[in-house]
Parts: sequence; C-alpha cells; structure tokens
Amino acid sequence: MSKEERRNKVLEVLNKAKAMELQAIHQYMHQHYILDDMDYGELAKQVKLIAIDEMRHAEALAERIMELGGEPTTQLSGPVVKGQNLKEIFPFDANEEDEAVEAYTEFAKICRDNGDTVSARLFETIIEHELDHFNWFDNVNTHIENLGDAYLSRLAGTDASTGPAKGFAFGDE
Repeated sequence: MSKEERRNKVLEVLNKAKAMELQAIHQYMHQHYILDDMDYGELAKQVKLIAIDEMRHAEALAERIMELGGEPTTQLSGPVVKGQNLKEIFPFDANEEDEAVEAYTEFAKICRDNGDTVSARLFETIIEHELDHFNWFDNVNTHIENLGDAYLSRLAGTDASTGPAKGFAFGDE
C-alpha cells in the first residue's frame, strides 16, 4: 500500500471522528437548553461543559486533518435526537460516549497500522476524555435510577452558569 493510500485511510477515520464530535456538540447543547429550561442548572452546566470538550476534540481533529493535507468535514455523523425526557438523556449520552470510545479505539489502531502514531495518540487522548464523560453520564443515570426525585429535587433551581470554565475533562489544562 502506498503512502498516499495509508494517509487517506487515516484521513477517513479522522473525518469520521470529527463528524461524531460535531454531532455530539449539537446533541449536548440541545440537551443543555432543555435541562436549563427545566431548571436543572447543575445538570445543564455539566452537559454544556462536556459539549465544550467535544468542541475542542473537533478542533484538534480538524487541525490534524489539515496537517495531513485533508479537508475537515462539517457534516454531523447523525441527527440530533429531540424530545427526550430527563430520564432518557443520561443513559442515551452514556451509550453515545461508550460507542465513541469503541470507535476511537478502532480508529487509533487504524492510524497505527498505517504508520501515523501522532493521530493514534490524538485518539488515545480523546478516549480518556470520552471515558470521563461516560462515567459522569452513567453516574447521573444511576443516581436518577436509585434516588429518583430526591436526587433531582436537590438539583432543581441550581445555577446553570459555567463561568470562565475551560471544559469538563480539560479542567485547567
């Protein structure tokens, strides 16, 4: 296989990942607005911070695509799911993050198999953040399942402001 063919395989998975990140941004911001409107500010704030992380992932992927001479996609990997109720959001998002980890693990392998350790390391970094997101969504879902209204009433009326925060998994990096 030629160097050009290997580069194209890497560009393909980088763009697939970028499309997944763009879809996640739109999905999470939509959920942020819904949660904020329902007056679950703390949940809305954290979902927004995760969306900001996804924006940074999309940017890093686009930068790598450009370094390799490719054209970053602007397409979403799928539609934004609307009409979810509060109890549907968190297991849905945990599943999305779990699927991203699975896909990005495969994408990192494809990058390595095609001689691109830089792109593979980028995927490995993003996987760490996606696992942080998965754990948060899964924990919130578990709290809602186990504690129900007691947990949710503690969050009702909380502030949705993210202030000068840098993101969810990025923290002060």
